[in-house]
Amino acid sequence: MRSWALASILGTIARMDWTWASLVEGFAAAGAWYVDVVEVVGDRWGSPGLGEWDVRSLVGHTSRSFVTVETYLASPAEVVEIATSVDYYRATRSIAAGPGVAERGVAAGLALGEDPVAAVRELADRVIPLVSSLTGSELVTTIAGGMRLADYLPTRIVELVVHTGDLCRALGVPVAVPELPARQALSLVSGLAAVDGVAGDVLLALTGRSSLPDGFSVM
Repeated sequence: MRSWALASILGTIARMDWTWASLVEGFAAAGAWYVDVVEVVGDRWGSPGLGEWDVRSLVGHTSRSFVTVETYLASPAEVVEIATSVDYYRATRSIAAGPGVAERGVAAGLALGEDPVAAVRELADRVIPLVSSLTGSELVTTIAGGMRLADYLPTRIVELVVHTGDLCRALGVPVAVPELPARQALSLVSGLAAVDGVAGDVLLALTGRSSLPDGFSVM
């Protein structure tokens, strides 16, 4: 295949072509699922969550899917520096692998205060309507650089879906991802796999032909 044709195909995958209305709906559905799972934590806030995080820290880290949207909207960007959701993840891999992520998760968990369930519900009730009132064309200053909100929001859907799934596993409840955000998260993750050249391995694993190696991740 000619290089220009391959670039065009990968570019289409990287853009994650969902309408703004569907992204808002997916974000709301993923956020509602997250809140529902947080409400069944009970007294297990100190139980193992993910890696070095306990459940409180995992919930705190996941809550940043709301917090960063609100924070970044308050700091508008002047230009687009990160063009797609896939570009965002590729630009932030070194940051995600650093110790700061774990520390921010712990801090975010502590910031939820004495009633984490109420704090998470309040965040969702504030940020989801805020996003719903916007157009997606807003420029926000992310940790990776300036982005359109419509390109940043899919990364928050992925974070909500994946980490709520982590929380489900920690609590021993089914990982029942709502269909729309599940499709959107899979679309973005598959885009990462394609651009990184590992789509073949992923497709073979998903169709039962092989297994992925321990620790494999496209994130």
